[in-house]
Amino acid sequence: MNLLTSDVQAFEAHATDADLDDLRARLAAARLPEAETVYRAAPDPRRWEQGVPLADLVDVVNYWRTEYDWRSFEARLNRLGQFRTTIDDLGIHFLHCRSARADATPLILTHGWPGSIAEFIDIVDELADPKDADAPAFHVVVPSLPGFGYSDKPATTGWGAGKIAAAWVELMGRLGYSKFAAHGGDWGGVITTVLGGRFPEHVLGIHTTLAQAPPGLTTDGLTAAERKWTEETRDFWGHHAAYAKQQATRPQTIGYSLVDSPVGLLAWILDKFAEWTDTEDSPFETISRDRILDDVTLYWLTRSGASSARIYYESHGGVNSLDPKLRVDVPSAISIYPRDIEKCPRAWAQERYRQIVRWRTPEIGGHFPSLEVPEYFVKDLQEGLAAVLAANR
Repeated sequence: MNLLTSDVQAFEAHATDADLDDLRARLAAARLPEAETVYRAAPDPRRWEQGVPLADLVDVVNYWRTEYDWRSFEARLNRLGQFRTTIDDLGIHFLHCRSARADATPLILTHGWPGSIAEFIDIVDELADPKDADAPAFHVVVPSLPGFGYSDKPATTGWGAGKIAAAWVELMGRLGYSKFAAHGGDWGGVITTVLGGRFPEHVLGIHTTLAQAPPGLTTDGLTAAERKWTEETRDFWGHHAAYAKQQATRPQTIGYSLVDSPVGLLAWILDKFAEWTDTEDSPFETISRDRILDDVTLYWLTRSGASSARIYYESHGGVNSLDPKLRVDVPSAISIYPRDIEKCPRAWAQERYRQIVRWRTPEIGGHFPSLEVPEYFVKDLQEGLAAVLAANR
Protein backbone atom coordinates (compact mmCIF):
# COMPACT_ATOMS: atom_id res chain seq x y z
CA MET A 1 0.00 0.00 0.00
CA ASN A 2 1.71 3.17 -1.18
CA LEU A 3 0.69 6.04 1.08
CA LEU A 4 3.06 8.62 -0.38
CA THR A 5 1.08 11.31 -2.18
CA SER A 6 1.58 14.94 -3.06
CA ASP A 7 0.25 15.67 0.45
CA VAL A 8 2.64 13.30 2.26
CA GLN A 9 6.36 13.29 1.55
CA ALA A 10 9.16 11.11 2.85
CA PHE A 11 11.55 12.88 5.21
CA GLU A 12 15.09 12.09 6.30
CA ALA A 13 16.76 13.59 9.35
CA HIS A 14 20.32 14.76 8.86
CA ALA A 15 22.07 17.31 11.05
CA THR A 16 25.00 19.05 9.42
CA ASP A 17 28.50 18.44 10.71
CA ALA A 18 28.70 22.19 11.31
CA ASP A 19 25.70 22.05 13.68
CA LEU A 20 27.20 19.16 15.63
CA ASP A 21 30.59 20.88 15.80
CA ASP A 22 28.89 24.05 17.03
CA LEU A 23 27.09 22.07 19.74
CA ARG A 24 30.35 20.57 21.00
CA ALA A 25 32.05 23.97 20.94
CA ARG A 26 29.25 25.55 22.96
CA LEU A 27 29.40 22.72 25.48
CA ALA A 28 33.16 23.17 25.84
CA ALA A 29 32.78 26.92 26.35
CA ALA A 30 29.87 26.76 28.80
CA ARG A 31 29.89 29.08 31.80
CA LEU A 32 28.50 27.26 34.83
CA PRO A 33 27.29 28.59 38.17
CA GLU A 34 28.70 27.58 41.54
CA ALA A 35 27.43 24.42 43.18
CA GLU A 36 24.06 24.34 44.89
CA THR A 37 24.00 25.14 48.60
CA VAL A 38 22.02 22.05 49.56
CA TYR A 39 24.73 19.62 48.54
CA ARG A 40 24.41 16.08 49.89
CA ALA A 41 26.23 12.93 48.88
CA ALA A 42 24.46 10.67 46.39
CA PRO A 43 22.15 8.87 46.47
CA ASP A 44 19.75 11.35 48.01
CA PRO A 45 16.76 12.94 46.27
CA ARG A 46 17.21 16.07 48.38
CA ARG A 47 20.33 16.84 46.33
CA TRP A 48 17.92 18.16 43.67
CA GLU A 49 16.04 20.61 45.91
CA GLN A 50 17.52 23.64 44.11
CA GLY A 51 17.51 22.00 40.69
CA VAL A 52 20.06 19.95 38.79
CA PRO A 53 23.17 19.46 40.96
CA LEU A 54 26.34 20.88 39.44
CA ALA A 55 28.28 17.60 39.58
CA ASP A 56 25.53 15.73 37.75
CA LEU A 57 25.25 18.38 35.07
CA VAL A 58 29.01 18.50 34.50
CA ASP A 59 29.06 14.72 34.08
CA VAL A 60 26.26 14.76 31.48
CA VAL A 61 27.71 17.76 29.62
CA ASN A 62 31.08 16.02 29.33
CA TYR A 63 29.43 12.86 28.05
CA TRP A 64 27.33 14.85 25.58
CA ARG A 65 30.43 16.59 24.25
CA THR A 66 32.82 13.65 24.02
CA GLU A 67 30.88 10.37 23.73
CA TYR A 68 27.24 10.84 22.77
CA ASP A 69 26.45 9.74 19.19
CA TRP A 70 23.61 11.69 17.57
CA ARG A 71 24.14 9.91 14.26
CA SER A 72 23.04 6.61 15.80
CA PHE A 73 19.70 8.08 16.90
CA GLU A 74 19.29 9.86 13.58
CA ALA A 75 19.79 6.58 11.73
CA ARG A 76 17.16 4.87 13.89
CA LEU A 77 14.63 7.57 13.05
CA ASN A 78 15.34 7.18 9.37
CA ARG A 79 14.99 3.39 9.54
CA LEU A 80 11.59 3.64 11.21
CA GLY A 81 10.23 5.80 8.39
CA GLN A 82 9.74 9.56 8.63
CA PHE A 83 7.33 11.77 6.72
CA ARG A 84 5.97 15.29 6.60
CA THR A 85 2.68 16.78 5.50
CA THR A 86 1.14 20.25 5.64
CA ILE A 87 -2.05 20.79 7.64
CA ASP A 88 -3.58 24.26 8.04
CA ASP A 89 -0.42 25.76 6.51
CA LEU A 90 1.83 24.07 9.06
CA GLY A 91 4.32 21.31 8.26
CA ILE A 92 3.78 18.27 10.49
CA HIS A 93 6.49 15.63 10.91
CA PHE A 94 5.65 12.06 11.89
CA LEU A 95 6.93 8.52 12.10
CA HIS A 96 4.83 5.89 10.35
CA CYS A 97 5.38 2.17 10.75
CA ARG A 98 2.85 -0.15 9.13
CA SER A 99 2.30 -3.58 10.59
CA ALA A 100 2.66 -6.74 8.51
CA ARG A 101 -0.45 -8.12 10.21
CA ALA A 102 -3.70 -8.03 8.26
CA ASP A 103 -5.70 -7.40 11.44
CA ALA A 104 -3.64 -4.38 12.55
CA THR A 105 -5.42 -1.29 13.88
CA PRO A 106 -4.25 2.27 13.16
CA LEU A 107 -2.83 3.91 16.30
CA ILE A 108 -1.57 7.44 16.91
CA LEU A 109 0.86 8.06 19.79
CA THR A 110 1.21 11.64 21.03
CA HIS A 111 4.08 12.85 23.20
CA GLY A 112 4.21 15.84 25.52
CA TRP A 113 6.76 18.28 26.95
CA PRO A 114 9.66 17.87 27.60
CA GLY A 115 9.25 14.69 25.63
CA SER A 116 9.36 14.07 21.91
CA ILE A 117 9.11 11.24 19.42
CA ALA A 118 12.18 9.88 21.24
CA GLU A 119 9.78 8.61 23.91
CA PHE A 120 8.37 6.01 21.54
CA ILE A 121 11.09 4.84 19.16
CA ASP A 122 12.01 1.84 21.32
CA ILE A 123 8.44 0.49 21.31
CA VAL A 124 7.22 1.13 17.76
CA ASP A 125 8.43 -2.18 16.35
CA GLU A 126 6.83 -4.23 19.13
CA LEU A 127 3.52 -2.41 18.69
CA ALA A 128 3.58 -2.91 14.92
CA ASP A 129 4.69 -6.53 14.92
CA PRO A 130 4.40 -7.99 18.44
CA LYS A 131 6.34 -11.10 19.35
CA ASP A 132 3.20 -12.51 20.96
CA ALA A 133 0.87 -13.52 18.16
CA ASP A 134 -2.11 -13.04 20.48
CA ALA A 135 -1.25 -9.41 21.17
CA PRO A 136 -2.94 -6.76 19.01
CA ALA A 137 -0.90 -5.23 16.20
CA PHE A 138 -0.97 -1.61 15.10
CA HIS A 139 -0.11 0.65 12.20
CA VAL A 140 1.80 3.15 14.33
CA VAL A 141 1.85 6.91 13.68
CA VAL A 142 3.96 9.12 15.95
CA PRO A 143 3.68 12.84 15.10
CA SER A 144 5.89 15.62 16.41
CA LEU A 145 3.71 18.25 18.04
CA PRO A 146 3.59 21.66 16.31
CA GLY A 147 6.70 23.57 17.36
CA PHE A 148 8.49 20.37 18.38
CA GLY A 149 11.23 18.49 16.56
CA TYR A 150 10.91 18.39 12.79
CA SER A 151 7.40 19.82 12.72
CA ASP A 152 7.14 23.48 11.76
CA LYS A 153 6.96 26.26 14.31
CA PRO A 154 3.59 28.06 14.30
CA ALA A 155 3.94 31.71 13.28
CA THR A 156 0.55 32.66 14.70
CA THR A 157 -1.42 31.85 17.83
CA GLY A 158 -4.07 29.17 17.89
CA TRP A 159 -2.21 25.87 17.94
CA GLY A 160 -3.56 24.59 21.23
CA ALA A 161 -4.72 21.10 22.17
CA GLY A 162 -8.04 21.40 20.30
CA LYS A 163 -6.52 22.43 17.00
CA ILE A 164 -3.80 19.80 17.29
CA ALA A 165 -6.42 17.07 17.85
CA ALA A 166 -8.28 18.20 14.73
CA ALA A 167 -4.99 18.13 12.79
CA TRP A 168 -4.37 14.55 13.96
CA VAL A 169 -7.74 13.49 12.53
CA GLU A 170 -6.75 15.07 9.22
CA LEU A 171 -3.32 13.42 9.37
CA MET A 172 -4.72 9.96 9.98
CA GLY A 173 -7.26 10.45 7.19
CA ARG A 174 -4.50 11.29 4.74
CA LEU A 175 -2.80 8.02 5.65
CA GLY A 176 -5.99 6.11 4.89
CA TYR A 177 -7.07 5.67 8.50
CA SER A 178 -10.62 6.97 8.87
CA LYS A 179 -10.91 5.24 12.25
CA PHE A 180 -8.08 4.74 14.70
CA ALA A 181 -7.08 4.32 18.35
CA ALA A 182 -5.08 6.92 20.24
CA HIS A 183 -2.63 7.02 23.14
CA GLY A 184 -0.93 9.86 24.94
CA GLY A 185 0.57 11.14 28.16
CA ASP A 186 1.26 14.69 29.38
CA TRP A 187 0.10 17.07 26.61
CA GLY A 188 -0.36 13.96 24.50
CA GLY A 189 -2.87 12.78 27.09
CA VAL A 190 -4.78 16.06 26.84
CA ILE A 191 -4.83 15.85 23.04
CA THR A 192 -5.87 12.18 23.19
CA THR A 193 -8.75 13.10 25.50
CA VAL A 194 -9.86 15.81 23.07
CA LEU A 195 -9.66 13.29 20.23
CA GLY A 196 -11.94 10.88 22.07
CA GLY A 197 -14.35 13.59 23.16
CA ARG A 198 -14.67 15.64 19.99
CA PHE A 199 -14.14 13.07 17.24
CA PRO A 200 -15.90 9.85 18.30
CA GLU A 201 -16.79 9.07 14.69
CA HIS A 202 -13.07 8.65 13.97
CA VAL A 203 -11.67 7.43 17.28
CA LEU A 204 -12.21 3.77 18.19
CA GLY A 205 -11.05 4.44 21.73
CA ILE A 206 -8.18 5.81 23.76
CA HIS A 207 -5.45 4.77 26.16
CA THR A 208 -3.94 7.46 28.34
CA THR A 209 -1.63 7.87 31.31
CA LEU A 210 -3.19 11.28 32.07
CA ALA A 211 -6.82 11.46 33.14
CA GLN A 212 -8.11 14.94 33.94
CA ALA A 213 -11.44 15.26 35.73
CA PRO A 214 -13.89 18.12 35.27
CA PRO A 215 -13.39 20.91 37.84
CA GLY A 216 -15.31 21.27 41.07
CA LEU A 217 -15.44 17.66 42.25
CA THR A 218 -15.19 16.95 45.99
CA THR A 219 -13.16 14.35 47.84
CA ASP A 220 -16.31 12.92 49.46
CA GLY A 221 -16.32 9.16 49.06
CA LEU A 222 -12.68 8.88 47.99
CA THR A 223 -10.39 6.40 49.71
CA ALA A 224 -7.46 7.60 51.79
CA ALA A 225 -5.10 6.66 48.95
CA GLU A 226 -7.18 8.60 46.44
CA ARG A 227 -7.28 11.64 48.72
CA LYS A 228 -3.49 11.46 48.88
CA TRP A 229 -3.41 11.47 45.08
CA THR A 230 -5.46 14.67 44.99
CA GLU A 231 -3.23 16.27 47.64
CA GLU A 232 -0.07 15.35 45.71
CA THR A 233 -1.53 16.74 42.47
CA ARG A 234 -2.57 19.96 44.20
CA ASP A 235 0.90 20.24 45.76
CA PHE A 236 2.50 19.76 42.35
CA TRP A 237 0.53 22.60 40.75
CA GLY A 238 1.01 24.81 43.77
CA HIS A 239 4.72 24.29 44.44
CA HIS A 240 6.41 22.48 41.55
CA ALA A 241 4.92 24.01 38.41
CA ALA A 242 6.94 27.21 38.00
CA TYR A 243 8.21 25.88 34.66
CA ALA A 244 4.61 25.58 33.40
CA LYS A 245 3.67 29.06 34.59
CA GLN A 246 6.76 30.49 32.90
CA GLN A 247 6.00 28.73 29.61
CA ALA A 248 2.30 29.58 29.81
CA THR A 249 2.96 33.29 30.35
CA ARG A 250 6.42 34.12 28.95
CA PRO A 251 7.52 31.35 26.57
CA GLN A 252 9.48 33.78 24.42
CA THR A 253 11.59 34.96 27.35
CA ILE A 254 12.72 31.50 28.48
CA GLY A 255 13.03 30.54 24.81
CA TYR A 256 16.09 32.71 24.26
CA SER A 257 18.04 30.69 26.83
CA LEU A 258 16.74 27.36 25.56
CA VAL A 259 17.68 28.08 21.94
CA ASP A 260 21.02 29.78 22.66
CA SER A 261 22.52 27.57 25.38
CA PRO A 262 22.67 23.78 25.13
CA VAL A 263 23.62 23.59 28.81
CA GLY A 264 20.62 25.74 29.73
CA LEU A 265 18.36 23.54 27.61
CA LEU A 266 19.79 20.37 29.14
CA ALA A 267 19.31 21.64 32.70
CA TRP A 268 15.73 22.81 32.00
CA ILE A 269 14.74 19.39 30.64
CA LEU A 270 16.89 17.19 32.90
CA ASP A 271 15.30 18.81 35.94
CA LYS A 272 11.92 17.44 34.85
CA PHE A 273 13.24 13.98 34.09
CA ALA A 274 14.73 13.91 37.59
CA GLU A 275 11.63 15.14 39.40
CA TRP A 276 9.05 13.16 37.44
CA THR A 277 10.62 9.69 37.25
CA ASP A 278 10.17 6.85 39.73
CA THR A 279 13.73 6.96 41.07
CA GLU A 280 15.49 7.50 44.38
CA ASP A 281 18.07 10.01 43.22
CA SER A 282 18.74 10.36 39.49
CA PRO A 283 16.70 9.78 36.32
CA PHE A 284 19.60 7.73 35.00
CA GLU A 285 18.59 4.94 37.39
CA THR A 286 15.90 3.99 34.85
CA ILE A 287 16.60 5.97 31.66
CA SER A 288 19.96 5.94 29.88
CA ARG A 289 21.95 9.10 29.30
CA ASP A 290 21.79 8.38 25.59
CA ARG A 291 17.99 8.34 25.48
CA ILE A 292 17.65 11.57 27.45
CA LEU A 293 20.30 13.17 25.25
CA ASP A 294 18.48 11.96 22.13
CA ASP A 295 15.51 13.97 23.37
CA VAL A 296 17.52 17.05 24.38
CA THR A 297 19.62 17.05 21.21
CA LEU A 298 16.48 16.87 19.08
CA TYR A 299 15.25 20.03 20.81
CA TRP A 300 18.66 21.64 20.32
CA LEU A 301 19.19 20.86 16.65
CA THR A 302 15.67 21.93 15.71
CA ARG A 303 15.89 25.10 17.83
CA SER A 304 12.52 24.30 19.34
CA GLY A 305 13.01 25.48 22.92
CA ALA A 306 10.76 28.52 22.51
CA SER A 307 8.25 27.08 20.04
CA SER A 308 7.66 23.94 22.12
CA ALA A 309 7.13 26.01 25.27
CA ARG A 310 4.26 27.83 23.58
CA ILE A 311 1.94 24.83 23.86
CA TYR A 312 1.51 25.95 27.48
CA TYR A 313 0.62 29.46 26.35
CA GLU A 314 -1.76 28.15 23.70
CA SER A 315 -3.56 25.69 25.93
CA HIS A 316 -3.64 27.89 29.02
CA GLY A 317 -1.42 25.58 31.04
CA GLY A 318 -1.95 22.69 33.40
CA VAL A 319 -5.43 21.76 34.59
CA ASN A 320 -7.10 24.57 32.64
CA SER A 321 -6.35 23.05 29.27
CA LEU A 322 -9.54 21.00 28.81
CA ASP A 323 -13.07 22.24 28.23
CA PRO A 324 -14.84 21.60 31.56
CA LYS A 325 -17.85 20.26 29.65
CA LEU A 326 -15.90 17.84 27.44
CA ARG A 327 -16.99 14.24 27.89
CA VAL A 328 -15.40 11.14 26.35
CA ASP A 329 -17.91 8.45 25.40
CA VAL A 330 -15.59 6.19 23.39
CA PRO A 331 -14.01 3.22 25.23
CA SER A 332 -11.13 4.39 27.40
CA ALA A 333 -8.25 2.55 29.06
CA ILE A 334 -6.46 4.55 31.75
CA SER A 335 -3.23 3.78 33.60
CA ILE A 336 -2.11 6.00 36.48
CA TYR A 337 1.58 5.54 37.31
CA PRO A 338 2.60 6.04 40.96
CA ARG A 339 5.20 8.77 40.45
CA ASP A 340 3.37 10.74 37.78
CA ILE A 341 2.72 14.43 38.44
CA GLU A 342 -1.08 14.30 38.09
CA LYS A 343 -3.06 11.39 39.53
CA CYS A 344 -6.81 11.36 39.10
CA PRO A 345 -9.05 9.06 41.20
CA ARG A 346 -11.25 6.75 39.16
CA ALA A 347 -14.45 8.20 40.61
CA TRP A 348 -13.38 11.62 39.33
CA ALA A 349 -12.18 10.28 35.97
CA GLN A 350 -15.57 8.64 35.36
CA GLU A 351 -17.18 12.07 35.34
CA ARG A 352 -15.36 12.78 32.05
CA TYR A 353 -14.50 9.36 30.63
CA ARG A 354 -17.91 7.69 30.49
CA GLN A 355 -16.84 4.24 29.27
CA ILE A 356 -13.71 3.18 31.15
CA VAL A 357 -13.10 -0.40 29.99
CA ARG A 358 -9.79 -0.86 31.78
CA TRP A 359 -8.23 0.95 34.76
CA ARG A 360 -4.74 0.19 36.04
CA THR A 361 -2.50 1.60 38.77
CA PRO A 362 0.94 0.11 38.08
CA GLU A 363 3.28 -0.43 41.03
CA ILE A 364 6.26 1.33 39.46
CA GLY A 365 6.87 4.09 36.94
CA GLY A 366 6.53 7.82 36.62
CA HIS A 367 5.78 10.44 33.99
CA PHE A 368 7.81 8.77 31.23
CA PRO A 369 6.73 5.10 31.44
CA SER A 370 7.68 4.26 27.85
CA LEU A 371 11.27 5.13 28.83
CA GLU A 372 11.27 4.09 32.50
CA VAL A 373 9.48 0.74 32.28
CA PRO A 374 9.24 0.07 28.53
CA GLU A 375 8.40 -3.65 28.69
CA TYR A 376 5.61 -3.11 31.19
CA PHE A 377 4.38 -0.05 29.32
CA VAL A 378 4.09 -1.89 26.00
CA LYS A 379 2.20 -4.78 27.60
CA ASP A 380 -0.10 -2.36 29.41
CA LEU A 381 -0.73 -0.42 26.22
CA GLN A 382 -1.43 -3.60 24.24
CA GLU A 383 -3.83 -4.94 26.87
CA GLY A 384 -5.53 -1.58 27.33
CA LEU A 385 -6.10 -1.13 23.62
CA ALA A 386 -7.22 -4.76 23.30
CA ALA A 387 -9.96 -3.95 25.83
CA VAL A 388 -10.84 -0.80 23.88
CA LEU A 389 -11.11 -2.70 20.59
CA ALA A 390 -13.15 -5.49 22.22
CA ALA A 391 -15.66 -2.88 23.40
CA ASN A 392 -16.18 -1.88 19.76
CA ARG A 393 -17.21 -5.35 18.67
